[in-house]
Amino acid sequence: MPARLIEIILAFLKLGLTAFGGPAAAYAMMRQVFVSRRKWLTEEAFFRFLGIANIIPGPNATEMAMLIGYHHAGWWGLVAAGVCYIFPAMIIVLALSWVYVQFGSLPQLSGILYGIKPVIVAILVTAIWGMVKPRIKQRIPLMIALGVMAAYLFGVSPFILLISGGILIALYRYFKENQNTAMPLLSILPVSVHLFFQQVQLESYSLFRLFWVFLKAGALMYGSGYVLLAFIYDDLVVRLGWLTGDQIVDAIAVGQFTPGPLATTATFVGFLLGGVPAALVATAAMFIPSFLITIVFVIMMKKLEVSGRVGHLLNGVSFAALGLMAGVTWELFAASIVDPFTVIIGISAVVLLFWLNIGAPWLVLGGALIGLIRVLLGG
Repeated sequence: MPARLIEIILAFLKLGLTAFGGPAAAYAMMRQVFVSRRKWLTEEAFFRFLGIANIIPGPNATEMAMLIGYHHAGWWGLVAAGVCYIFPAMIIVLALSWVYVQFGSLPQLSGILYGIKPVIVAILVTAIWGMVKPRIKQRIPLMIALGVMAAYLFGVSPFILLISGGILIALYRYFKENQNTAMPLLSILPVSVHLFFQQVQLESYSLFRLFWVFLKAGALMYGSGYVLLAFIYDDLVVRLGWLTGDQIVDAIAVGQFTPGPLATTATFVGFLLGGVPAALVATAAMFIPSFLITIVFVIMMKKLEVSGRVGHLLNGVSFAALGLMAGVTWELFAASIVDPFTVIIGISAVVLLFWLNIGAPWLVLGGALIGLIRVLLGG
């Protein structure tokens, strides 16, 4: 097996075990690992991948993993990165699903998250600064990114912000040029897929019908893993009656409490409905579209050479995604820095990241250990 492929496998297995905090935190950890520490990517390449991952449908952090895998080890690297990023989370969710089915409740993980969340905030802050610093003179794009952050905090849809921010910055760069048709074509892909999937009539439980429910969700999910909740609630609770609303809430909670992509919620739902076989089917269906769409997009962008108007639109989306990351960081800060001890954890993590360049996965594990000790001591 090529050395680069082995590097991809080991790196993303580790990230899949430690990437708590949603897509924004996963981006920050990937940047720390692959830009700052391993030097596999330049800041510019990472920034471009950030735009690509956010403009295509599906679980964005998983697609970011695929793009990095492709960059470092070609097509096999793309597949290996995606699979290895998903696999640890899937196994952990399977274990929690079994506990849930056996005992009717979830382990109390909030205490462990007490120590992890301030570390995630520190990782996000250092990542955002690392991406802003080389672009500090690009005042208009950064002002638009700040506007995206503000709009996000006021509840505007992330997808609308990504598209609007990208177009505004592209227009700023190339005001007199027409938009390339490739991106509008890509933007209507989910609509076409939705119309196709709407032809499927789902009535009673089967593995095949479960597969189609999650294939649709994976193909149409934009902007945030939480969009998944809307899809599966409508299909599995409202139309089919396979699950209760409380079970869906528990499924999303499992996705939040575990590392890796939130979309491994599909694993939990599948297990509730049909055990391990259904869990594997639902997980595969959830992620198949992101693999296919990322491969198609890479082929398309190779032909277009990510240049001209398409490149500038993607650059604009990258700035908008940076604004979304800042908005998520603010929300996490408000929810995570809740007392003097979490302030100390957060500041310590920033110091270790900035001055000692300690690996983000180790810091996350350290935060989890602190939270676990606090739980055991009754704190």
